[in-house]
Amino acid sequence: MNAIDPVLAKIDTNRHAALDRLFELLRIPSISTDPAFAADCRKAAEWLVSELKSLGFEASLRATPGHPMVVAHRRKPGARRVLFYGHYDVQPVDPLSLWATPPFEPHLKNGANGQQIMGRGAADDKGQVMTFIEAARGFIETHGDLPLDVTIFLEGEEESGSPSLNAFLQAAKDELKADLVLVCDTGMWDAGTPAITGSLRGLVGEEVIITCADRDLHSGGFGGPAQNPIRALAKVLAKLHDDAGKVTLPGFYDGVDEISADLKASWDKLPFDVAEFLGDVGLKTPAGEKGRTVLEMLWARPTCEMNGIVGGYTGDGFKTVLPAKASAKVSFRLVGRQNPQKIRDSFRTFVRDNLPADCQVEFRDHGASPGIVLPSGGAAFQNARAALSTEWGNEAFIIGGGGSIPVVGAFKEVLGMDSLLIGFGLDDDRIHSPNEKYELASFQRGARSWARVMAALAG
Repeated sequence: MNAIDPVLAKIDTNRHAALDRLFELLRIPSISTDPAFAADCRKAAEWLVSELKSLGFEASLRATPGHPMVVAHRRKPGARRVLFYGHYDVQPVDPLSLWATPPFEPHLKNGANGQQIMGRGAADDKGQVMTFIEAARGFIETHGDLPLDVTIFLEGEEESGSPSLNAFLQAAKDELKADLVLVCDTGMWDAGTPAITGSLRGLVGEEVIITCADRDLHSGGFGGPAQNPIRALAKVLAKLHDDAGKVTLPGFYDGVDEISADLKASWDKLPFDVAEFLGDVGLKTPAGEKGRTVLEMLWARPTCEMNGIVGGYTGDGFKTVLPAKASAKVSFRLVGRQNPQKIRDSFRTFVRDNLPADCQVEFRDHGASPGIVLPSGGAAFQNARAALSTEWGNEAFIIGGGGSIPVVGAFKEVLGMDSLLIGFGLDDDRIHSPNEKYELASFQRGARSWARVMAALAG
């Protein structure tokens, strides 16, 4: 019998108790962004410390200016050292009226792919975290040890911008240093097909505020000769893209590399239905860069998007006003070697150069992180891919991530460590939305998958 077989059998035997443990954690409303839930965030962290100690980890809370970190070690001298990352905090539940059942009363519900775990944090990220912990439990209860030297690092502020993360990583970098980071905050291709995320887009957030007159003006008395900041702002924003959908900022595509022919060919083979993808949100025709597939646009191409525009009178009825001020929030998704600060500088210069007379401009920085390309040719990546394929009976795809996971960049920049991004969420898990769910199969087979991955990484 293979050494992994009794571990998988133990995970299967534990599956009911594992679900009970997850439900305990899901009942804790650890909403990090709301100070009213600070005690609950600490309670969730303490629950995890207690659980990890029961498995023989040296586990403790680590204080930060915000919510505590959880750090746990189970050392195995001579073995490959891995750092597993997840987060125990969750998003707010508003609007509460849209939840079919209370968000912190987890339960099972029948769904299209079988039973679903319902509740805030089920998929993002408590269910994902517990898949790894249950895999570790399977090894420890079967063999008395793990096949790897494992550190578990769980954050309590991921859903509120991770304000304490970088300083903590700097202070604890010697303790957290490992050969590889395992990150669970990602998803599968579909309900039966696992995936490893090989790239993530970065992000630059900018707010631009244009002021013209010193007060709002009557459009009958000043319309025409007075500069209108909404019109000025709209013209600038319209110039950010050309007719082919490309971004016009000077230097914007510096550091943007074409994907390899092999990767493009593998993406072209993915069972992806553009009509279904757009149709699910009431659209029909792909926008974006002409000559690019939708998957290229999502995973390998940078973007510039307007996320909000405010100016003038927006209340009920009508008011003939020339506003004094107009503003917009603009985000840039970055890929490859694009430099976030250069993108920010280019945007601000572009706006200033394209404003007419009598316009003053102010900018607000809303964060930045670079894109990440993870090495997919190494043995760790390929062994993990093979382990996932074996568990699910379908070849694990290498996919891209359209969004950002800033901690992956922080691990690379601060600790010099590459990450392996493996998760079991699905696109319809409704994370950050009412009625969040996590497939029961994702939870149970996710634990089995992590056991196989750990064994594969240990060789």
